[in-house]
Amino acid sequence: MDSVSQFVLGASVALSTMGRRTAVWKAAVWGGIAGTLPDLDAFIDHGDAILNMVLHRAQSHSLLYLSALSLPLAWAVSRLHGEPALLRRWWLALWLALVTHPLLDWFTVYGTQLLLPFTHFPYAVGSMFIIDPLYTLPLLAGVVAALAMRQDRGLAWARGGLAVSTAYLAWSVAAQHQALQQIMASPPERELAPHQILVTPAPFNTLLWRAVVVTPTHYYEGYASLLDGGRPVRWSRHARGADLYAQHRQAPLVARVAQFSHGFFKMSEAGGDVFITDLRMGSEPTYTFHFNLGPGPQLAEGGRASTQQWQRPDLATALPWLWQRMWGRDVSLN
Repeated sequence: MDSVSQFVLGASVALSTMGRRTAVWKAAVWGGIAGTLPDLDAFIDHGDAILNMVLHRAQSHSLLYLSALSLPLAWAVSRLHGEPALLRRWWLALWLALVTHPLLDWFTVYGTQLLLPFTHFPYAVGSMFIIDPLYTLPLLAGVVAALAMRQDRGLAWARGGLAVSTAYLAWSVAAQHQALQQIMASPPERELAPHQILVTPAPFNTLLWRAVVVTPTHYYEGYASLLDGGRPVRWSRHARGADLYAQHRQAPLVARVAQFSHGFFKMSEAGGDVFITDLRMGSEPTYTFHFNLGPGPQLAEGGRASTQQWQRPDLATALPWLWQRMWGRDVSLN
């Protein structure tokens, strides 16, 4: 999730845990800091765009490593504020602020390596878009109220905001399940296996859902709103670059993307260069993680460092379409 959401989640958790035992501002600030710390790995440059993608949300998002960090962090905070008697409570508050960060990221589709060092598997529920105001605003309101109001009333607001945002997470999972049922009522092909289907929310909401279905040679993209009233999904069909993948599947960077994306990727070629694209984040024809792997012959010989080439949608067209489509109106993006 975005940094604002992670900060106010950490602050809300710490406020709810510390209660009246310390000053409200201390709990909010240190909870917010702890809730943001795991994302500092985004500033690490591994020298390759694909490695930067697959190594984000790795060690810094491990539940084990964050648990190990929580005690020395709590010790430092309790000593800094002259509150050694509150060490256990600070430990609990900061541990919760740290581990709820990757647990929240788990609800997005990106992939979070929660169980390092035991497995590098990127876990993803995919029921939340990375930015969703309906999740963030209750937390933000609760934190602001806690800082602005009398302590007891402000803490009640913080806990209330945390309860509402947590309920919204639960709603997102239920909505994803409902969207999946709607989408599979009109599938693009028969007898699809679960690993061939991806259902994630469109930006900023949990009413409109994007579906991607992959086959060995093609992929399909479609949208379904929970307010569509049973209208069949309109699918678009696209080539995945199966021949390119067969040719370059042994290349380390290609294998990395294939594994990290759980198979939801495509390959293409333009101007003599080979490209690989993660199909989970973005929409046709613009994707966040679109990588230039360099010339094909070089890729077969070990390749060069990949570069990320951003594909940005036309917001003047995309946002009005998103608003109308979210409410169940049958409008086309093109």
